[in-house]
Amino acid sequence: MMNKLLAILITMSSLLLSTALPAVEFDEVRRFEDVFVISAQAPGRDRVEVSWKIEDEYYLYNNKFLRFKSASDGVVLGEPQLPQGDIEFDDLLGEEVEKFHDSLTVTIPLVSVAPGVKAVQLKVRSQGCWEKVLCYPPTEQVLLVSLPQDLPASGPLAGLVEDPLAGMAGKGEAAPVFGLSNEQALPAEEAFVYESIGESADTALVRFTIQPGYYLYLDKFDFRIIGDDGFVIREVALPDGVIKDDPEFGPVPVYYGQIEIPVKFNRPAGPAVNITLEADFQGCRDGDICYPPMSRAVTFEMPAAAEAAGKPVTESRQASTVDADTTPPVAAVPVSEQDRLAFYLTDNPTRAIFAFFIAGLLLAFTPCVFPMVPILSGIIAGQGDSLNAMKAFWLSLVYVLAMAVTYTIAGVLAGLFGQNLQAAFQNPWIISGFVLIFIALALSMFGFFELQLPGRLQTRLTEASNRQQGGQLWGVAVMGFLSALIVGPCVAPPLMAALIVIGETGDAVLGGTALFALSMGMGAPLILFGVSAGKLVPRAGAWMDTVKAIFGVGMLAVAIWMLERILSGGLIMLLWGALAIACGIYLGALERIEAGASGWKRLWKSLGIVLLVLGSLEIIGAAAGGDYWLKPLERFAASTGGVATGEHVEFRRIKSVQDLETELAQAGSGGRGAMLDFYADWCVECIRMEKNTFKDASVQAQLGRLQLLQADVTANDGADQELMKKFGIIGPPAILFFNRQGEEMRAYRLVGYFTPEEFVSHLQKVVAVQ
Repeated sequence: MMNKLLAILITMSSLLLSTALPAVEFDEVRRFEDVFVISAQAPGRDRVEVSWKIEDEYYLYNNKFLRFKSASDGVVLGEPQLPQGDIEFDDLLGEEVEKFHDSLTVTIPLVSVAPGVKAVQLKVRSQGCWEKVLCYPPTEQVLLVSLPQDLPASGPLAGLVEDPLAGMAGKGEAAPVFGLSNEQALPAEEAFVYESIGESADTALVRFTIQPGYYLYLDKFDFRIIGDDGFVIREVALPDGVIKDDPEFGPVPVYYGQIEIPVKFNRPAGPAVNITLEADFQGCRDGDICYPPMSRAVTFEMPAAAEAAGKPVTESRQASTVDADTTPPVAAVPVSEQDRLAFYLTDNPTRAIFAFFIAGLLLAFTPCVFPMVPILSGIIAGQGDSLNAMKAFWLSLVYVLAMAVTYTIAGVLAGLFGQNLQAAFQNPWIISGFVLIFIALALSMFGFFELQLPGRLQTRLTEASNRQQGGQLWGVAVMGFLSALIVGPCVAPPLMAALIVIGETGDAVLGGTALFALSMGMGAPLILFGVSAGKLVPRAGAWMDTVKAIFGVGMLAVAIWMLERILSGGLIMLLWGALAIACGIYLGALERIEAGASGWKRLWKSLGIVLLVLGSLEIIGAAAGGDYWLKPLERFAASTGGVATGEHVEFRRIKSVQDLETELAQAGSGGRGAMLDFYADWCVECIRMEKNTFKDASVQAQLGRLQLLQADVTANDGADQELMKKFGIIGPPAILFFNRQGEEMRAYRLVGYFTPEEFVSHLQKVVAVQ
């Protein structure tokens, strides 16, 4: 459930953060030439008209990147003539700009054209955007535009000379160029221009410019790194080609015009470095000759990488001809949720803060926050007859503020120093002490006794309370402080995103603000719940005793939930069973219903019987060796020959960085990648992954293709902290993937809980690029 909520979060954040890259998959980003379809014609030898057909929800900028240049000798261009575009405020640039939607035609005067020139080759540079989603990098396209013949006005040859380039408007045309076979073929290096730039820390953008009348075969491409610099090609994303009935090979996919190919690498961390990328390819001239297979190498600079391959960067390096203030390029590599959110936070802090608040609202409905509901309920119900809506609001607000401030401070410290303060509070003694507090509060709710301070201190607090309710509010604040440290230590992508920003930029203010917004989002439903309770909870009478009893049960449930971190699964099943049976008896499951009893009486008895049965099933399951209270009969079914789910996944346990390096080397020598699971007994989501996701048969089928490693960081000792610090992990749950070279595939890192279906889909992507 948590990951589904986070998926909704990513979608909502994408809509809110219109200045940042959205949560779109790589295959959702359409090619530039497909959404901005360019063509050109020459009505006369004095001008050329360049036109774009622009898809819906896309637009072109009229900015410094809209340029036209002649690449033909003897042709001089004049000043382009553009129509008036739409003047709008652009969210992506943060300023007013001129945009063109639907279509655009630019007239370019030809100041001079040498006699005998049959066509002009234009280099057109333009830039466009996907409305409120992303901007493409400035893109250069080459057009060959045929010109009307420079013929005498009269004479026997007037109108009889056929233009061999007629009908060829622009790049991407699959039609043959008539008459070209009578001309000498271009040298291969001129027919197929190969270049490459480092687009991001782990992605190069390869560009082939194919001259009009020529094409390249899609299936003849191959790439490799020259030299030993630690770079390994991970993926080559070839675009779709055009099916051509080739005289040599029959119907095959080919490329015309200009194509761009993202090449992704696994690479070590380090500064900017020059690499040499060699490409194998083969092409032909349309209609007559084919070139032999050829290899060509190009050397270019790859940007620095703060960590191993896969980590997204907020800046990308363009070709030297592109101005330094270009807008962010298309994301050509998969990006993990936490890294995407970190980018949002640094790219547009104002909107990102609001998105983190929305993230908190979604996280409020996860198992890590649910226990805070009975805690707050107990605080409110404990006010007795003095409770009203306004008092409930202040109590709830103080509780949430204390929780948010504590959560923020703990997160900032974790980001700056790499120490998870919440993990330190998962000590069995601390948890046991907090459990005793909840049990005492529950017994007080049941009316066994009243929790009171010593008389002298109570008198002083009462005096202060008469002035400003300070005593009560301080107690609520302390409970909020403890709840943040002990009850809710779960790690989720938004939390990791804020910690990434703090750790990498040192900006504790920005990261802390995001954490506070996240915490207040998590607390907003609690405040609404508290105010509602202040209105709905009865003031006095037997109903109030019933409500207190319900909240007392909630306190006991929180105590058992916390004991899951330090007790075995079988004991937890017994405790849940005992609580359910006790509640069932309290509701009258074993009592007779007298004739004429009310419908409410019958309803409570029915509910009591259900709880009595559920409690019995928990105890039966524990006796059969079960260890997971949500599936009490799993082991019982197996012991009686029934159908049971898959067995536990067998992980190889590691403790230190050295252990990990040894295991990765062993996995690599066997030709396998690896998965590292950070686990702790006190991690609620880790246990959910262990009990639900890892035991799924389809998940196990995919996991069998990886070396499975697990770091149990329950103790949170020096070795555990060193291992987590190496990878920037603040706490479990976190799952890391490594390629066959032992390098982490950062883009595929997971944080939080994932259902079996979601995890299988992710594993398939990981295995595909190992």
